[in-house]
Amino acid sequence: MRSWLVCLLLIGCGAKSEPAPSGHAEWTGHLMGSSAHIEASGADQATCERAVQEAKAEIERLDVMMTDWKPDSALMDINKAAGDHPVKVPPELYFVIQGSLEMSELTGGAFDISFAGAGKLWNWRAPDPQIPTPDAIAKALTNVGYQGIVLDPDARTVFLQRPGMRIGLDGIAPGYAGDRAMEKIRALGITDAAIDMSGDLMLSGKKDGAPWQVAIKHPRDHDKDIAILPVENAAVSTSGDYERAFVKDGKRYSHIIDPRTGWPAEGCMSVSIIAPVLGFADALATGVFVLGPEAGMALVEKLDRVEAIIVAADGSVHLSSGLKH
Repeated sequence: MRSWLVCLLLIGCGAKSEPAPSGHAEWTGHLMGSSAHIEASGADQATCERAVQEAKAEIERLDVMMTDWKPDSALMDINKAAGDHPVKVPPELYFVIQGSLEMSELTGGAFDISFAGAGKLWNWRAPDPQIPTPDAIAKALTNVGYQGIVLDPDARTVFLQRPGMRIGLDGIAPGYAGDRAMEKIRALGITDAAIDMSGDLMLSGKKDGAPWQVAIKHPRDHDKDIAILPVENAAVSTSGDYERAFVKDGKRYSHIIDPRTGWPAEGCMSVSIIAPVLGFADALATGVFVLGPEAGMALVEKLDRVEAIIVAADGSVHLSSGLKH
């Protein structure tokens, strides 16, 4: 199901500055393990249909490469070789892992794809999810730390230094795939398009001559809009504790693991990031969620062309300075 926290309103708003194009194509289904929507508008119907299909095919191609639940994926080849030998990987996977390490540096380790070494102890989809013991988490944390991911740019290899290390790309791969899919659409000369990866949005151009409208909803009250953002040629990505979570003894345990502790992060209900590209926004939303409202917003305010809407654990809403005007 499509996330209700970030809703793409498939309507224009305000006066239309130009007539609606005669060509339009869209597709809705599942990609990378979650709901997805792709649409493109242009003067040529055949080109729009081709653009949507090429975008979908690109996401499917990257999914095969970057998933951590298909045993024959390139990502799983890295995990299987942990502590033993470096693995040569496709250029796109190397690029995403390299970018992940840069995001780890930017967030002080709050975003860390090696979280999977501890995250594997948690199973949010189990009929009766169990809380790992503190001892088990402490032991798993010895296998967490992005500094143990070694890249060789000349050989294009990735090596996990310790046998128990694992990496997972759920916090960046969907965003990267959305960016690459939009490149496919734009390469065909189409400027008005949208890609929705379960609420993570890459938006190009306009909708019926007006900016795309993105509704940011409250994570505990999906009938309440925190904001409706007019967006052109930008990405909106949200991380929230509502996506995969369970409640034990009155406490919510979400799927967003703080890689520094091995426990679910607790400072936020949701974080929405607006940025030029979706891969960056995707990873930053996770990092800011882990950092919490104060440290997370302080980081956002240091970044150019980046805005944030943070709903703290107490329900309070925090806007970055660029959204307060």
